[in-house]
Amino acid sequence: MRKIILWLALIVLSASMFGQQNEKTISIIPEPVSMVQKNGDFVLPDVVTISSPSNKEMNFVNDFLVKKISTATGKDVKIDSKAKNATIQLVLNKRVNSQIGDEGYVLTSTSNGVTINANKPAGLFYGVQTLIQLLPPQIESDKLQKDVVWSIPQVEIMDYPRVGWRGMMLDVSRHFFTVDEVKQFIDNMVKYKYNMFHWHLTDDEGWRIEIKSLPKLTEVGAWRVEKIGNFGTFSDPLPEEPKNYGGYYTYEQISEIVKYAGERFIQVMPEIDVPGHSLAAIASYPELSCTPGAENYNVHAGEPFMDWSQGAPPIAMVDNTLCPANEKVYEFMDKVISEVAQLFPFEYIHTGGDEAPHNFWQKSPQVQELMKKEGLKTIPQVQSYFGKRIEKIIQSKGKKMMGWDEIIEGGITPTTALMSWRGIKYGIEASKSGHYVVMSPSNYVYIDLMQGDKSTDPLVYNTLRLNQSYKFDPIPEGADPNYILGGQANLWTEQIYNIRQAEYMTWPRGFAVAESLWSPKEKKNWNHFVEKTENHFERLNYSQTKYSPAMYDPIVSVKKDGEKYYVTLTPEIEELDIYTSFDNSTPDNFYPKYTKAQMIPKDASLMRIVTYKGNKKVGRVMSITVEDLKKRAK
Repeated sequence: MRKIILWLALIVLSASMFGQQNEKTISIIPEPVSMVQKNGDFVLPDVVTISSPSNKEMNFVNDFLVKKISTATGKDVKIDSKAKNATIQLVLNKRVNSQIGDEGYVLTSTSNGVTINANKPAGLFYGVQTLIQLLPPQIESDKLQKDVVWSIPQVEIMDYPRVGWRGMMLDVSRHFFTVDEVKQFIDNMVKYKYNMFHWHLTDDEGWRIEIKSLPKLTEVGAWRVEKIGNFGTFSDPLPEEPKNYGGYYTYEQISEIVKYAGERFIQVMPEIDVPGHSLAAIASYPELSCTPGAENYNVHAGEPFMDWSQGAPPIAMVDNTLCPANEKVYEFMDKVISEVAQLFPFEYIHTGGDEAPHNFWQKSPQVQELMKKEGLKTIPQVQSYFGKRIEKIIQSKGKKMMGWDEIIEGGITPTTALMSWRGIKYGIEASKSGHYVVMSPSNYVYIDLMQGDKSTDPLVYNTLRLNQSYKFDPIPEGADPNYILGGQANLWTEQIYNIRQAEYMTWPRGFAVAESLWSPKEKKNWNHFVEKTENHFERLNYSQTKYSPAMYDPIVSVKKDGEKYYVTLTPEIEELDIYTSFDNSTPDNFYPKYTKAQMIPKDASLMRIVTYKGNKKVGRVMSITVEDLKKRAK
């Protein structure tokens, strides 16, 4: 009898441990609305059948799922819409489930297989993304993975997004990305249920979209002198230096990317940044400027040309603004918007409006005359005049206008939408006045900012740690939620020269923003998110996607007390052990553990820092000179 009791106790204990192990393996980003986990797993059979609706929108979903499963597992995967007992069943609801909306889904996995129900194909696609995350991390490999048990935990998931606009912006002007690289960026977005690709196509550093009626925009404006190093500090380009860096997207390529994104249920919003950030356009057509000598301007190559010492708006050394008092500018914009509107089916065209310097307009006789004629009292009102005329052009093409939050300063029309980047206050203000808003505050979602210490990341003007991105709330207190479209992460590329660095800067902060946009606010949990992120690091390793391990690197701060300096190291996540050295050697977990602020030894020249989880090294070796540490002292 005692043996039977002991045997039963072992079964219960094993089941409990098995359930706990299963819990640890479920790492869905973004966190679902609800999930009930049951004991047991479903193991994929050697032949996997998928039943799916006969629907044009489902063609890509089906192809995606077949390729994804068959590539890594080596199993025979096929679509059979008539299969009654398919391994994976994708089902469009005959009776609408009002709770999950157009993008939600219900996923059920049992010992017999997996069923995903949704109202629309988009919902099935997002359910498929969750299904992939339920499989082992090796599923992300593009090569056959042997000796893997391809099991799916038995769960019931109901899921739908918190907001409709879940965006990510890629700046292709500062550095150019090929069509394949843009597709690669989009492919990574869809894994985490983003549905909006904001394509920043024009700026001072390059004009990246073909406009057939204005050929010089790509003949001249798409090319510049190549410089490598710390963007913003380069020497002025010399006349003899070749302008061979850059590129642009043809009509056919843009249509290809729009179609590619659309198959993945992503809308593409183009941005033509005006009236500032227009040096590439002015270098192509100097008559668009108010300033004499514009015919000598070049596409910006990264040399200093804006003085930010007085704050925003900057003082321009070169006039990078379109002239609001020149009718040729509006003729130019009509041609540009006409062609952009034909290429992009999305309802909004983003026209920038940010960081337009005032100093050249203030001394321009043409602008002064315009102000008298139109009764404009301030330069922001001049920009508002420009914006309203651009909006009329956009509306004449059957589109709506969106701009960065500076456009609100001189007044905007009721149909203009706002992207709030200078914090959340402008977005709150705009929503309360009845304007649609996309929340994109730089202090939460500007993923071009350093994510770790400046000893490990390319130097930019500020830092945005992962835990700060995770605090992003797209519907902040005080805003009218009826006018909040959603939110967006922005990747500016001054310091990003290639797609690998673009990936590094995006992930894992892209996880944090995705969860903030999709998951219920009350479901967010930082410590659980960190656990999931570590699982997804493994997934990114298999997919060969670059990411930043900065969450393992401590935050470094220095305090001066009399003539002594003390270094404080604050971990961003729990369960980290920190080890340091001042003797020029590389520390490991056999060195003394950091427990309190460390005094910098009098004659030391270098501090090295590393972090461990247990006996596993997880952080990078951070090497910081004592000279640099002392400069950080407060």
